Amino acid sequence: MKLKNSCLFLLMVIGIFSCGNPDDNSGLVAVPPRDLSEVIVEDDAEILAFLQSHFYNYEEFQNPTADFDYRIKFDTIAGENSDKISIFDSGSLAGVEFGMETISVSSVELLSASDEVVDHTLYYLVARQGVSETAPTIGDNTNVRYEGSLLTGEVFDSSVEQPIQFNLSRVVRGFGNGLEYFKSGTGPIENGDGTFNYEDYGVGAIFMPSGLAYFSTPENNIIPLYAPLVFKVELFSFEKDSDFDGDGIPSFMEDLDMDGNLNNDNTDDEDEVNTFSPNYADTDDDNDGILTIDEINLNDDGSFLSYRDTDGDGIYDHLDDN
Repeated sequence: MKLKNSCLFLLMVIGIFSCGNPDDNSGLVAVPPRDLSEVIVEDDAEILAFLQSHFYNYEEFQNPTADFDYRIKFDTIAGENSDKISIFDSGSLAGVEFGMETISVSSVELLSASDEVVDHTLYYLVARQGVSETAPTIGDNTNVRYEGSLLTGEVFDSSVEQPIQFNLSRVVRGFGNGLEYFKSGTGPIENGDGTFNYEDYGVGAIFMPSGLAYFSTPENNIIPLYAPLVFKVELFSFEKDSDFDGDGIPSFMEDLDMDGNLNNDNTDDEDEVNTFSPNYADTDDDNDGILTIDEINLNDDGSFLSYRDTDGDGIYDHLDDN
């Protein structure tokens, strides 16, 4: 599976190289990534053009046949399809949600040469919402079927045959944030032949600029540099309030700056010279030698109850190494 997180700070040691001038004896020349503010303009224009010139198979969702597989399909608005409703306007359809979210991205996270914080627009299409009472958070473990492609339709990764389980903070940021708009279904339901399926699960698509995906990091020999991406998604189930590191705190609560990105919240980053463990993946968030689970208050069943501030300095014990 290639749907890995591209924003981990371990990438800070990686450079992008290209062939240099033949007269240059060095052979390779380091090429710094492009400015975020420059790339996002191009990406957003490409995504909008796609959304306005394509439609999805909404008629099949509106009047499903007995054998309909509830898979999203895209096609161009042209010829016999000239009267179709575009993805961009699909929010006008009954029961369909099309929306967008503005997400701030720091150039530091993507190794961009400039020092910028640039707003990126994430688009999402919910063709079928799903029946669960709540949607997953950015820290939850999920059971998902997906297909990732370029705007050209070229598929670079897929779990169409076999659903994948992963935490939403361990994948590219746009995918994790986008899946928060979907709800899951019912199941697993045993088919009687040793296999299982789900019913009434969330189905749709996520459209993201490269700054919320792989940006300047080549991936899978298919995704070009600075490529906006599309993910068709089906959310079967998720684990509510997942605790990725088992430290007693649900992972979504370790988003200290509340920006929807768990990978930039690392209390003891100055102590982690050779490793990078954000708080949601760190059993000792302040690196004081006392496990986080021993510095918070838990219910009798072991679930999170409250934070603790023993010395009253306004800093919770699990984040205070003093």
